[in-house]
Amino acid sequence: MEHQNVTLSLPKALLKKAKIVAAQEEKSLSELMREVLRGKVEQQTGYEKAKQRHLTLLNRGLNLGTNGRSSYTREELHGRT
Repeated sequence: MEHQNVTLSLPKALLKKAKIVAAQEEKSLSELMREVLRGKVEQQTGYEKAKQRHLTLLNRGLNLGTNGRSSYTREELHGRT
């Protein structure tokens, strides 16, 4: 995989904590940042794919075997007969 260097501007306190987390996980700061960014991107794209799948399903509708008609009345359903 080809890499490209980037320059980030981070608050010093955040950078210090990030270095500690990376050291605790025995990773470089770059590796930690890659993992976090990859996770965020995958989460977002996964959400968008699921959203589109469900919107398509909602628009298409489901076959409940009723052909759009119920075999009972509202009163029958609620025991009012």
